[in-house]
Amino acid sequence: RCLPLPAAEPLLFLATVALGLQGPLATQYLWDRLGAEHGYSGPNASSPTGCGNGSVATEPLRQEVEALVSHWNLYINLGGFFVGLFSVTLFGPWSDSVGRRLALILPAVGMAMQAGIYLLVMYLQLHVAYFLLGRILSGLMGDYNLILASCFAYVADTSDKRTRTFRIAILEACLGIAGMLASIGGGQWRKAQGYINPFWLVLAVSLAATLYAAFCLQESVKQQKPAQLFTLCHYKAVYRLYTAPEHLSSRRKLALYSLAFFLLVTVHFGTKDLFVLYELGSPLCWAADLIGYGSAASYLTYLSSLGGLRLLQLCLEDTWVAEIGLISNISGLVVISLATTTSLMFTGYGILFLSMAATPVIRAKLSKLVSETEQGALFASVACVEGLCSLVATGVFNSLYPASLHFMRGFPFLFGAIVLLIPAAIIGWIEIWDSNHDYSHFSDASLSPADG
Repeated sequence: RCLPLPAAEPLLFLATVALGLQGPLATQYLWDRLGAEHGYSGPNASSPTGCGNGSVATEPLRQEVEALVSHWNLYINLGGFFVGLFSVTLFGPWSDSVGRRLALILPAVGMAMQAGIYLLVMYLQLHVAYFLLGRILSGLMGDYNLILASCFAYVADTSDKRTRTFRIAILEACLGIAGMLASIGGGQWRKAQGYINPFWLVLAVSLAATLYAAFCLQESVKQQKPAQLFTLCHYKAVYRLYTAPEHLSSRRKLALYSLAFFLLVTVHFGTKDLFVLYELGSPLCWAADLIGYGSAASYLTYLSSLGGLRLLQLCLEDTWVAEIGLISNISGLVVISLATTTSLMFTGYGILFLSMAATPVIRAKLSKLVSETEQGALFASVACVEGLCSLVATGVFNSLYPASLHFMRGFPFLFGAIVLLIPAAIIGWIEIWDSNHDYSHFSDASLSPADG
């Protein structure tokens, strides 16, 4: 008798810890390094000056450093996204044939290489452009998005349709727990010991993820077969998901669920980016400790959504669980958009307690629309959509926030709540259409004997 398949959750947890440590620390390092090079010795990105108390003389210099950091972050993220777009859609469908383990080992190695290059930049004081080189090398091997895609495909391989939504929700809860540990631990560690030691942990965790994928994870693809890597067939497999003429209703639902997922995740990324800025400014004027509690509260929604999803599944269909999650998300964002006191802000965080219940439902519904041999291609396309969500969210919400400061500081959150009405309408419409379709089939079947 075969041993049970080990879980992909530990691997995703390790990779998310590495990413969660690396992102904010790299941004703060860029701030300190570029600030020092331009003669700006004001507070770094992680220590607020407090509700507009900065010196007028240093303000133009601070804005120049802020713009430089923003530009380098944009170059690094764009470089990783565009290279990763091609590699994820290459490796994802390839893993449907050769197996998931290789598609998990390669990006973990890439993340370790990126951490190694970042350490070299810090030790040798190399130009910050080498950060971009590290990100591109990681992107060539699939980057974090390929780990995300392969882990969700692994769960789809090893779960039946009845339990898949909950298994996917467990994976998403791993994202939340790992992100919370990394954001809280990384910030405190940087304050105590600087940047180099936390980046050694990023390297160690990435190597641990590589070793887990190589030696602890059993293969989930049941019928492996050799397949050429560098071929357009893999890109065509992703394209065929959305354009194949057979099962037209399934392809239509695939496109609609993907649109709902895109809007939902874009709002999630966009609002999450603004929480700290919103809390630092007037009238909230939060200090570092309150910001830490707020960050922990936002990550706890992953766990509360997991528990809520499990309970709601006992009495409701997955679709209506997703709708309740979207109502939680919309209501929480509306309250946060109006928050002028600390208690109201935390009330908003509390109302968001089911806000992450919709994404695992959508992932599971997408997974059930394709065959077992298309899971890698599907989740590769979903990972690319998530990468695009991150870019669009950064562009839209970070532009909207300064533009709306003069009439409503919380307007981007209200805007996000309004956008979420679209995925709520899409998911509800598909469910109603399916119900009517099933009812008409049932009516036809019951009438046919009488007609005869």
